[in-house]
Amino acid sequence: MSDLVYLDHAATTAVHPDVLKEMLPYFTDKFGNPSSVYGFAANNKNKLTEARETIAGVLGVKPEEIYFTAGGSESDNWALKCTAEAYGVHGGHIITTKIEHHAILHTCKYLENRGYDVTYLDVDENGLVDLNILEAAIRPDTFLISIMFANNEIGTIEPIKEIGEIAHRHGILFHTDAVQAFGQIPIRADEMNIDMLSASGHKFNGPKGIGFYISKKA
Repeated sequence: MSDLVYLDHAATTAVHPDVLKEMLPYFTDKFGNPSSVYGFAANNKNKLTEARETIAGVLGVKPEEIYFTAGGSESDNWALKCTAEAYGVHGGHIITTKIEHHAILHTCKYLENRGYDVTYLDVDENGLVDLNILEAAIRPDTFLISIMFANNEIGTIEPIKEIGEIAHRHGILFHTDAVQAFGQIPIRADEMNIDMLSASGHKFNGPKGIGFYISKKA
Protein backbone atom coordinates (compact mmCIF):
# COMPACT_ATOMS: atom_id res chain seq x y z
CA MET A 1 0.00 0.00 0.00
CA SER A 2 2.90 2.38 0.68
CA ASP A 3 3.96 2.18 -2.98
CA LEU A 4 0.49 3.07 -4.25
CA VAL A 5 0.15 6.29 -6.24
CA TYR A 6 -3.51 7.16 -5.87
CA LEU A 7 -4.84 9.58 -8.48
CA ASP A 8 -8.60 9.27 -7.98
CA HIS A 9 -9.35 11.62 -5.11
CA ALA A 10 -12.13 13.17 -7.18
CA ALA A 11 -13.96 9.86 -6.75
CA THR A 12 -13.25 9.27 -3.07
CA THR A 13 -10.65 9.95 -0.40
CA ALA A 14 -9.15 8.06 2.53
CA VAL A 15 -10.34 8.99 5.99
CA HIS A 16 -7.83 11.39 7.51
CA PRO A 17 -6.04 9.93 10.57
CA ASP A 18 -7.24 12.80 12.76
CA VAL A 19 -10.83 12.14 11.68
CA LEU A 20 -10.49 8.44 12.39
CA LYS A 21 -9.00 9.11 15.84
CA GLU A 22 -11.84 11.49 16.67
CA MET A 23 -14.52 9.05 15.51
CA LEU A 24 -13.33 5.74 16.97
CA PRO A 25 -14.54 6.30 20.56
CA TYR A 26 -18.09 6.76 19.25
CA PHE A 27 -18.09 3.22 17.84
CA THR A 28 -17.12 1.65 21.16
CA ASP A 29 -17.31 3.76 24.34
CA LYS A 30 -19.38 6.82 23.46
CA PHE A 31 -22.22 5.07 21.67
CA GLY A 32 -25.16 6.83 23.33
CA ASN A 33 -28.13 8.02 21.31
CA PRO A 34 -27.73 11.81 20.92
CA SER A 35 -31.51 12.19 21.20
CA SER A 36 -31.58 10.67 24.68
CA VAL A 37 -31.76 12.97 27.70
CA TYR A 38 -29.42 11.26 30.18
CA GLY A 39 -25.80 12.31 30.71
CA PHE A 40 -24.13 9.44 28.85
CA ALA A 41 -25.81 10.49 25.62
CA ALA A 42 -25.76 14.26 26.16
CA ASN A 43 -22.12 14.52 25.13
CA ASN A 44 -22.98 13.06 21.74
CA LYS A 45 -25.70 15.64 21.22
CA ASN A 46 -23.18 18.35 22.09
CA LYS A 47 -20.76 16.94 19.51
CA LEU A 48 -23.45 17.03 16.84
CA THR A 49 -24.17 20.63 17.76
CA GLU A 50 -20.46 21.47 17.49
CA ALA A 51 -20.32 19.83 14.05
CA ARG A 52 -23.29 21.85 12.85
CA GLU A 53 -21.76 25.05 14.17
CA THR A 54 -18.44 24.32 12.43
CA ILE A 55 -20.09 23.69 9.07
CA ALA A 56 -22.35 26.72 9.53
CA GLY A 57 -19.33 28.92 10.15
CA VAL A 58 -17.63 27.73 6.99
CA LEU A 59 -20.66 28.20 4.76
CA GLY A 60 -22.24 31.27 6.32
CA VAL A 61 -25.51 29.65 7.33
CA LYS A 62 -27.31 28.95 10.62
CA PRO A 63 -26.59 25.67 12.45
CA GLU A 64 -30.28 24.77 12.37
CA GLU A 65 -30.19 24.94 8.56
CA ILE A 66 -27.85 21.93 8.38
CA TYR A 67 -29.20 18.38 8.10
CA PHE A 68 -26.95 15.33 8.23
CA THR A 69 -27.63 12.66 5.63
CA ALA A 70 -26.18 9.40 4.36
CA GLY A 71 -24.29 11.23 1.59
CA GLY A 72 -24.51 13.49 -1.42
CA SER A 73 -27.11 11.46 -3.28
CA GLU A 74 -29.55 11.52 -0.38
CA SER A 75 -28.95 15.25 0.02
CA ASP A 76 -29.73 15.80 -3.67
CA ASN A 77 -32.90 13.75 -3.32
CA TRP A 78 -34.02 15.83 -0.35
CA ALA A 79 -33.42 19.05 -2.25
CA LEU A 80 -35.48 18.09 -5.29
CA LYS A 81 -38.22 15.93 -3.82
CA CYS A 82 -38.90 18.03 -0.73
CA THR A 83 -38.91 21.27 -2.70
CA ALA A 84 -41.24 19.74 -5.29
CA GLU A 85 -43.64 18.61 -2.59
CA ALA A 86 -43.53 21.96 -0.81
CA TYR A 87 -43.68 24.34 -3.78
CA GLY A 88 -45.01 22.34 -6.70
CA VAL A 89 -47.89 20.35 -5.27
CA HIS A 90 -49.88 20.64 -8.49
CA GLY A 91 -46.86 20.15 -10.73
CA GLY A 92 -44.39 22.78 -11.76
CA HIS A 93 -41.14 23.41 -13.55
CA ILE A 94 -37.52 22.65 -12.62
CA ILE A 95 -34.39 23.76 -14.48
CA THR A 96 -31.16 21.76 -14.39
CA THR A 97 -28.42 20.77 -16.85
CA LYS A 98 -27.62 17.71 -18.92
CA ILE A 99 -24.29 17.18 -17.13
CA GLU A 100 -25.55 16.81 -13.57
CA HIS A 101 -24.70 13.84 -11.38
CA HIS A 102 -27.11 10.91 -11.71
CA ALA A 103 -28.41 11.70 -8.22
CA ILE A 104 -29.98 14.80 -9.77
CA LEU A 105 -30.83 13.45 -13.22
CA HIS A 106 -32.53 10.29 -11.93
CA THR A 107 -34.49 12.28 -9.36
CA CYS A 108 -35.63 14.67 -12.08
CA LYS A 109 -36.86 11.70 -14.13
CA TYR A 110 -38.71 10.46 -11.04
CA LEU A 111 -40.41 13.84 -10.71
CA GLU A 112 -41.25 13.97 -14.41
CA ASN A 113 -43.11 10.69 -13.99
CA ARG A 114 -45.16 12.43 -11.31
CA GLY A 115 -46.27 15.36 -13.40
CA TYR A 116 -43.43 17.86 -13.08
CA ASP A 117 -41.71 19.45 -16.09
CA VAL A 118 -37.92 19.56 -16.23
CA THR A 119 -35.75 21.59 -18.60
CA TYR A 120 -32.28 20.10 -19.14
CA LEU A 121 -29.97 22.88 -20.29
CA ASP A 122 -27.13 22.30 -22.73
CA VAL A 123 -23.65 23.53 -21.80
CA ASP A 124 -20.81 24.84 -23.95
CA GLU A 125 -17.59 23.02 -24.89
CA ASN A 126 -16.16 23.85 -21.47
CA GLY A 127 -19.20 22.59 -19.59
CA LEU A 128 -20.45 26.06 -18.69
CA VAL A 129 -24.08 27.10 -18.50
CA ASP A 130 -25.06 30.07 -20.68
CA LEU A 131 -26.72 32.49 -18.27
CA ASN A 132 -28.87 34.05 -20.98
CA ILE A 133 -30.22 30.65 -22.01
CA LEU A 134 -30.82 29.82 -18.36
CA GLU A 135 -32.86 32.96 -17.79
CA ALA A 136 -34.79 32.43 -21.02
CA ALA A 137 -35.81 28.96 -19.81
CA ILE A 138 -37.60 30.35 -16.73
CA ARG A 139 -41.39 30.04 -16.80
CA PRO A 140 -44.11 31.38 -14.51
CA ASP A 141 -44.33 27.94 -12.86
CA THR A 142 -40.56 27.47 -12.37
CA PHE A 143 -39.93 26.88 -8.66
CA LEU A 144 -36.42 25.39 -8.58
CA ILE A 145 -33.07 25.68 -10.36
CA SER A 146 -30.55 22.94 -9.53
CA ILE A 147 -27.05 23.21 -11.02
CA MET A 148 -23.92 21.55 -9.69
CA PHE A 149 -21.11 23.70 -8.34
CA ALA A 150 -18.21 21.73 -9.86
CA ASN A 151 -18.61 18.90 -12.32
CA ASN A 152 -17.36 15.52 -11.13
CA GLU A 153 -16.10 14.41 -14.57
CA ILE A 154 -14.78 17.46 -16.39
CA GLY A 155 -14.08 19.79 -13.46
CA THR A 156 -16.08 22.77 -14.70
CA ILE A 157 -16.90 25.31 -11.99
CA GLU A 158 -20.21 26.98 -12.79
CA PRO A 159 -20.96 30.68 -12.13
CA ILE A 160 -22.91 29.84 -9.01
CA LYS A 161 -23.33 33.34 -7.61
CA GLU A 162 -24.68 34.64 -10.92
CA ILE A 163 -27.05 31.68 -11.30
CA GLY A 164 -28.36 32.34 -7.81
CA GLU A 165 -28.89 36.00 -8.64
CA ILE A 166 -31.00 35.03 -11.66
CA ALA A 167 -33.02 32.57 -9.59
CA HIS A 168 -33.73 35.08 -6.82
CA ARG A 169 -34.57 37.85 -9.28
CA HIS A 170 -37.43 35.63 -10.44
CA GLY A 171 -38.42 34.39 -6.98
CA ILE A 172 -37.04 30.89 -7.61
CA LEU A 173 -35.16 28.66 -5.16
CA PHE A 174 -31.61 27.66 -6.07
CA HIS A 175 -29.94 24.37 -5.16
CA THR A 176 -26.36 23.39 -5.95
CA ASP A 177 -24.77 19.96 -5.72
CA ALA A 178 -21.44 20.96 -4.14
CA VAL A 179 -20.20 17.41 -3.51
CA GLN A 180 -17.20 17.97 -5.76
CA ALA A 181 -16.55 21.51 -4.56
CA PHE A 182 -16.92 21.59 -0.77
CA GLY A 183 -13.52 21.38 0.87
CA GLN A 184 -11.75 22.29 -2.37
CA ILE A 185 -12.80 25.87 -3.01
CA PRO A 186 -14.31 28.55 -0.75
CA ILE A 187 -18.09 28.47 -0.57
CA ARG A 188 -20.27 30.99 1.23
CA ALA A 189 -23.94 30.28 0.79
CA ASP A 190 -24.84 33.65 2.27
CA GLU A 191 -22.74 35.50 -0.32
CA MET A 192 -23.42 33.25 -3.32
CA ASN A 193 -27.24 33.25 -3.35
CA ILE A 194 -27.44 29.55 -2.48
CA ASP A 195 -30.68 28.36 -0.86
CA MET A 196 -29.84 24.64 -0.73
CA LEU A 197 -26.55 22.77 -0.93
CA SER A 198 -25.47 19.12 -0.94
CA ALA A 199 -22.11 17.73 0.25
CA SER A 200 -20.56 14.35 1.01
CA GLY A 201 -17.92 13.52 3.63
CA HIS A 202 -15.94 10.95 1.67
CA LYS A 203 -14.91 13.60 -0.86
CA PHE A 204 -12.87 15.54 1.71
CA ASN A 205 -11.24 12.88 3.89
CA GLY A 206 -14.31 12.04 5.92
CA PRO A 207 -15.99 8.65 6.24
CA LYS A 208 -18.30 7.13 3.66
CA GLY A 209 -21.99 7.10 4.49
CA ILE A 210 -22.19 10.65 5.85
CA GLY A 211 -23.08 13.90 4.13
CA PHE A 212 -25.07 17.01 4.79
CA TYR A 213 -27.78 19.08 3.22
CA ILE A 214 -28.29 22.79 3.76
CA SER A 215 -31.72 24.33 3.43
CA LYS A 216 -31.81 28.01 4.30
CA LYS A 217 -34.86 29.13 6.21
CA ALA A 218 -36.91 32.00 4.88
